[in-house]
Amino acid sequence: MSHVVLDRITKRFSGHTALNGVSVHVEQGEMLALLGPSGCGKTTLLRCIAGLTAFDSGRLTIGGADMSGVPVRKRPIGMVFQSYALFPNLTVRGNVAFPLTVRKQDRGRTKERVDEMLALVGLDQLGDRLPNQLSGGQQQRVALARALSPGPEVLLLDEPLSALDAQVRTRLRDEVRRIQHQVGITTVFVTHDQAEALAISDRVAVMNAGDIEQCGPPAEIYTAPSTRFAAGFVGNRNTLELSAVDGRVRAGGAFDVQAPSERVLAMFRPEDVELSRDGEGARATVDVTVFLGATTRVYTQVQVNGHPATVFADISSRAAAGLTPGDEVRMRVADAHVQVFPA
Repeated sequence: MSHVVLDRITKRFSGHTALNGVSVHVEQGEMLALLGPSGCGKTTLLRCIAGLTAFDSGRLTIGGADMSGVPVRKRPIGMVFQSYALFPNLTVRGNVAFPLTVRKQDRGRTKERVDEMLALVGLDQLGDRLPNQLSGGQQQRVALARALSPGPEVLLLDEPLSALDAQVRTRLRDEVRRIQHQVGITTVFVTHDQAEALAISDRVAVMNAGDIEQCGPPAEIYTAPSTRFAAGFVGNRNTLELSAVDGRVRAGGAFDVQAPSERVLAMFRPEDVELSRDGEGARATVDVTVFLGATTRVYTQVQVNGHPATVFADISSRAAAGLTPGDEVRMRVADAHVQVFPA
C-alpha cells in the first residue's frame, strides 16, 4: 500500500519552476531516495512533504489523509537535516526528549522512550553530554533519535550525511539503513551522492530540472537507465558520440548495436569493458593506469569509426599488473551492456 502519495506537485519560485508536476509514491516501510544534482528540486519536494514549503498545485496524502492545509506540527513526520539542528543548551537526552515534552507526554513514558531511542542509535552511554561534546556522526545520531522519538509515520532525511567525512559517512549510512529496517518506518532520503542512494534505498527517484527522470530499484537504475540523463548521472560511464550505418552502430569491433537515430551517444560502464592482448575487439593503446586497490582503471586510446576516443576500463589489479602505457590491446564491450540514446 502506498503510504505517501505525491500527485502532480508543482512549485514555482519567482518565475523558476522548481517542481514540474512531480508524481511519485512511497510504499509502507519503504526507503525512497531522491537523487539528483544541486537545484534539481529534490529538497523542495521533501520540504513540500514536510509542510515547510507550500506547493502551488497538486495533491499530497500521507496514510490516505490529504495534507492540504495541515501545518508542519500536525503532520505525522520526523525530519533530519544536514546541519543537525540540535539545541546546544540541551543534553543528548534533552534533545531527544524535546518533541515528547512539547506534546506534554507523561514523564515516565518520556524517559522510557528516550532510553529506547538512545539504545537504538547506540548513544545510551552519552545521554548527559552536550552537542558540542560529540562528534559530527554522534550529533547526527542524536538528530535521528529525536526525529524518531515521537513515533512518526514518515521519516524525512535531507542530505543527513553530507557534512561528515567519508569513513564516518559510510558507517552511518549503513546504520541509518539498519535503523530504518528495524523500525520499519516509511522514509524519504534526499542525496546528491549516487553511491549513497544506491546503497541505502529500496527505490531511487532520479531527479533533473524539477522532474523525475526515472524511478526504480537501485539495480535497475544502475544497469538499465531509461533516459540519457539518468545514464550519465548515475555511476561512471564511457560516452561515445557515433554515427549509425544502416541503423546500427559498429564501433570498430568493440560492439555492434542497433541505433535509434543517425547520430547517437553510446554509453557503457568501465567494468563492462574487456581488454585482452589478442583476439576480437577494437585496437586500443594503453594510455594511463590508475591503481584503485582491488581494481585498476585503465585509460586507453582507441579509433572508433575513424575518430580517436578515450575509453576507460575497470579490471582486476591482478589482470592489469602487466599493462604499461603504450601497450597494444583489444577492447570490446558485450552488446547487451551498451546503451544507445539519440545524440
